[in-house]
Amino acid sequence: MKKKTIVLTGGGTAGHIMPNIALLPYLKQHFDNIYYIGTNAMEKEIVTKNNIPFYEISATKFVRKISLNTFLIPFKLIKSICQAKKLLKKLKPDVIFSKGGYVSVPVCIAGKKLKIPVVSHESDLSMGLANKIILKYANVVCTSFESTVKINKKCVFTGPPIRNQIFKGNKQNIITKFDYDKTKKTVMFMGGSLGATAINEAVYNSISELTKLYNVLHISGKNGKKITAKNYYQVDFTDNIEDFFDLCDVCVCRSGANTIFELASIQKSMLLIPLPKGNSRGDQVENAKNFEKNKLANVLFQENLNTKNLLNAIEKTLKNKNVYATNLQKLDLKNANNKIVDIILKQIK
Repeated sequence: MKKKTIVLTGGGTAGHIMPNIALLPYLKQHFDNIYYIGTNAMEKEIVTKNNIPFYEISATKFVRKISLNTFLIPFKLIKSICQAKKLLKKLKPDVIFSKGGYVSVPVCIAGKKLKIPVVSHESDLSMGLANKIILKYANVVCTSFESTVKINKKCVFTGPPIRNQIFKGNKQNIITKFDYDKTKKTVMFMGGSLGATAINEAVYNSISELTKLYNVLHISGKNGKKITAKNYYQVDFTDNIEDFFDLCDVCVCRSGANTIFELASIQKSMLLIPLPKGNSRGDQVENAKNFEKNKLANVLFQENLNTKNLLNAIEKTLKNKNVYATNLQKLDLKNANNKIVDIILKQIK
């Protein structure tokens, strides 16, 4: 029997990489060869840690502001398509799975030219620029949000890829590391894979008030300043996020799709502080409003972020904890990985 081969692609941020990693245990049940095509960025480090052969191409970001680099984009894109095409001829995949990001565009275009089926996945409520381009070349685009399927007939609602480790958290691994007060609720602050300055500053400015009321977990990112306080535990980054999730009663975080769906999968209460439009394309604001509308999370916009509003918003989130948990349970996110892999397999001729 012919061995099945798949190429994964996507990169730039953890949101375009970790969903691919989440699918690996499921893909390994069906594919003999799994390869990854990306750039010399975050994806290379993460993928090689997971023992997946990594192949590098150059790729260019799609800058929306007009500059000299804007006019160079078509030439850089042609170069990266040629690189991807050469690699795909060598690897001979039966199918390509893309998680978006600028690096995935040349891979998907090259795949279409070589008549290799392409499946992509969109995590956010609205489609990002890379996936808008990929839509033309893809056979199917899977979506995390049900309403996203309205964009195009190629879109199919599957839910988001979720890492199995998220369901295996052990709070005891964290409790032993700081002055934990078991009489208090635990609030966790995080800002995504690179941290978030606004959330960090809110923690630093409110730390005395926060620690009077709660145990505080803080994943600050590498640029966060180091502080010490009672009932407070800070790390730059962690490989065992599931243990932090298991301990916290509410998570204060951005509203990137990966983060909110991982928390949703274990029915954790969320206070979302979306990255404002202008700092991004506005996808986090859309995600947050959708979760708030459907009573899945509470939202505090960054322009309203101060100590008083933060404390009030945390209290409100904890008060509605049971409502959020009930609604989050209805999402049934545990089957998304199998649904996505089934769609990938159906594209193989």
